[in-house]
This record gives sequence, structure tokens and C-alpha cells, in this order.
Amino acid sequence: MSSAYSYSAGIPVSDPTPIVVFSPLALEVPERPVPLELKVSAPVTGTDLPVIVLSHGHGGANHLSSLRGYGPVADFWAAHGFVVIQPTHLDSTVLGLRDTDLPDAPLFWRNRAADIRTIIDRLAEIEAAVPGLGGRVDRERIGAVGHSLGGHTVSLLLGMQVLDPSDDREKDLSDPRIRAGVIIGAPGIGDEHLAEWARTNYPMLGFNDFSSMTGTALVIAGDKDLNLNFSDRLSYRSDAYTHSPAGNKTLLMFRDAEHIYGGVSGYDAAETSDESPERVAALRALVWAYLRSQLFTGDASWANAVATLENADAPLATVETR
Repeated sequence: MSSAYSYSAGIPVSDPTPIVVFSPLALEVPERPVPLELKVSAPVTGTDLPVIVLSHGHGGANHLSSLRGYGPVADFWAAHGFVVIQPTHLDSTVLGLRDTDLPDAPLFWRNRAADIRTIIDRLAEIEAAVPGLGGRVDRERIGAVGHSLGGHTVSLLLGMQVLDPSDDREKDLSDPRIRAGVIIGAPGIGDEHLAEWARTNYPMLGFNDFSSMTGTALVIAGDKDLNLNFSDRLSYRSDAYTHSPAGNKTLLMFRDAEHIYGGVSGYDAAETSDESPERVAALRALVWAYLRSQLFTGDASWANAVATLENADAPLATVETR
């Protein structure tokens, strides 16, 4: 982190800079039913910029489940030194493909992971397409962040597998080019607590297996993120932490947080049941600090952020590692 710094919900972060947003950038992808549309947000200054690929959730709100959502976090990360790339996955409400007979509808969970791999494959092309960005991106420093179903996507990219015995396709969808992932409120394992509604509507959720998720991950969960349509077990959203191999996993548990974590999916999002600008400010700063320290050897941003949390009179979140 540079010597110039400020604070977000008490967490020390670098000073913000103006950003440029380029959208939509459409990539033609063989066998994909529609082009892969992206939004790219980046600081107007700086070089050797690291990358965050941000995978949206499956939520029902119009436009938030697309490249147009997640402004409160995407704008922040771009203003603090990251190139943020947001795809519109095939399950987005704006595409109208959920109710079709396309393979893997309505979630398109495999294609979501393929979208992220396509972005990484074509980073040079994406960089060249954004005015003023050419030559400024470090294509070796890549992090992935996903919320809800996007967290499932990031889990797959870190090595989690869907072990459905009726599906004979390749199970390993991981991508080692992603040096660290952030998994926010993702679906957990399909144990006896998995609700019948989830088994019926999204049967692949019954086969999530984190035992092969060896990638480095920050798992974010909320202590009030409980949806009985998915599970009656409150720890469901932290399974990516508790059921994956230890050694490089961190759990960030937000107090009083429900599924939208104060409003990460959009500015003034009506679907937010736990509206809290302070929680959003803390989450985006902590994710920034985590990825800075994972992608840059010797960077102390995460250690400083954790120390700030631990020394607070009423911390918004707790941290544990395994």
C-alpha cells in the first residue's frame, strides 16, 4: 500500500483515485448462445494493475444480476487500484434464458466458470479494447470475487466440484491462474439439512463437494444469512471454509449480516434486507486488503485490517483461519 492512505469503515486503505468505466465490451465465444458482455472499471492512473474478476449472483432483481450490478464494491476496488471485470453470465435476468431448454438452465453453473476462464484467456484483448488501459495491467496478478451463486462459481474455479453421478462431464473446473478467491455467501454442501425446494429447483446443489477446493480463499458469511429455501443450518454459507482443505483458508464472519451483506449488489438495492452502508464499506475494504496481500508479496494491508478489526470496541466481523 502506498504511503497515502484513508479509511473505509475504520479499515485502512489506499487513497482513492478517479476511475474509468468501459461497457459493454462484447466477446464472441464459440458455442455460447449470446456474446459474453463485460464491464471494465479501472483507475485512470497507475501501472502493473492487478485484476479482480467479479461474478454476480443469481438474484431475481432486474439488472443487478449482470454487469450492471455490484457498483458499491466494483467502483471501490477500481478506485483503489484494481482492474475490475464484470461479466453478464447466462443466468442473468436481463438475458431471459433461465426458462429455456438450454443445457444447465436456469443456473448455467458450468458456463459461469467457463466465462471466467474466457476472460482470463483473453485479458490482453480486453486490456487493448479499453481506452487508456493498454500496457497498465498485470495479467499475472488475478483474483476472483463472487457473491451467492457467484461464490459458487469462484469455488469451482478454486477446485470445488459438483459430484453428480448422473453427469458424466468433467468435474474439475479449476483455474490455477486465479491466485486467490473471495467467496461471499455461497451455497454449501448438500447434507440432510438441504431443503427440498433447493433439491427440486437446483438439484446440482445436492452434490457440492469442497474436499478438492485447494485454492487460496477468503470465505465471507453472515451470522444471520439464513434462507430456509436452501438450508435450515446457519453455517451453510460458510461450508466453503469448513469443508475445504486447510492451510490457505480464511473465514470472515459478519455480525448481523444477511444475504446481501448490507447492500453489496447495488446502490439502494430494494432486495437488501439488512441495509448497512457501514457493513458494505467494511466488506469492500477487507476484500481489498485481503487481495492486496495475496497478490503482492510483503503487502501488509490484510494484517493491518485484521488488527483494526480485533482492536475495535464493537467489531463488525471476526476472522479465523485454517
